[in-house]
Amino acid sequence: MADPEKNPVQAQAATAATDPNAGMIKTRQNFTGGEDMDLETIEDVPVEVTVVLGETTIKVEDLLKMGKGAIIELDRKVGEPVELYVNERCVAKGEIVVVDNKIGVTMTEIIKNDEK
Repeated sequence: MADPEKNPVQAQAATAATDPNAGMIKTRQNFTGGEDMDLETIEDVPVEVTVVLGETTIKVEDLLKMGKGAIIELDRKVGEPVELYVNERCVAKGEIVVVDNKIGVTMTEIIKNDEK
């Protein structure tokens, strides 16, 4: 490969030949409330949201015997926080709420992840 100090153009061309992303410009735009944003660009991005209500251990034979309306006891108590995962990454803690006979989650704490 060319020496970048002696010939930066030649070094850049050599890098571009071996790295298909070498010449690409990467940008990041932060949106704040009030800015016009085209949501169509992110509508098709798959996002999996999971809320962990608790855990339990159960035998497979007992699980297979359960029918509609079966109750499974979990290891959490009423009022304990639940974890909210987005694409398998814990992003928040929250509380279960019921509004108009529908169950939801109110986020009470955002988990900051300094790893990037």
